[in-house]
Amino acid sequence: MSSTLIADPHHYAVISAMITPAFFLTATGSLLISSNNRLARVVDRMRTEIANLRETVPGPARIELETRIGFHRKRSYLVLGALRMLYGALSAFVGTSIGIAADAFFGYQLGFLPTLLAVLGVLLMLAASLCLGQEARISLRMLDRELKAELDKDIPALGS
Repeated sequence: MSSTLIADPHHYAVISAMITPAFFLTATGSLLISSNNRLARVVDRMRTEIANLRETVPGPARIELETRIGFHRKRSYLVLGALRMLYGALSAFVGTSIGIAADAFFGYQLGFLPTLLAVLGVLLMLAASLCLGQEARISLRMLDRELKAELDKDIPALGS
C-alpha cells in the first residue's frame, strides 16, 4: 500500500482547528437572522408612523409622531450598524478558517493572522451586541412612553 494513502494525523488537527470557527459562525448567523428581523420590524413600524404623519395636522399629535419616527430612525441605524459588524464578524470567522488551512499549507508562515482574524470577529460580535442592546433599550423606552400616554388618557376620566 502506498504511503500517500495514509493520512497524516497532523491534517486532522488542521481540520479540527478549521472547524472551531464554525461555532462562532453559527452564533453570528443566529444574530444576523434575528437582527434582520428586528430591522424589518422597525422599518415596518416607521412606515406606519410615516403614513399616519401624512394624515396628521400640525399640533401635539404630529409632534409625538415625529418624535416616534425619530426614535425608529435611531433604532434602524443601530440595527443596521450591528448588521454590518455581524457581516464583518462572519467574514473574519470564515477568514480564520481559511487562514488556518493556508497557514498549515504554507508551513506556518502566517504567524498570528488566523488568531487576529478570530479576535477581530469576536470584537465585532461584541460591538454588534452592544448596538443591539442599545436598540432594545430605545425600543423599551418607546413602549414605556406609549403606555404612559395611554394610561394618562384614563386619568381625567377617573377624576369625573
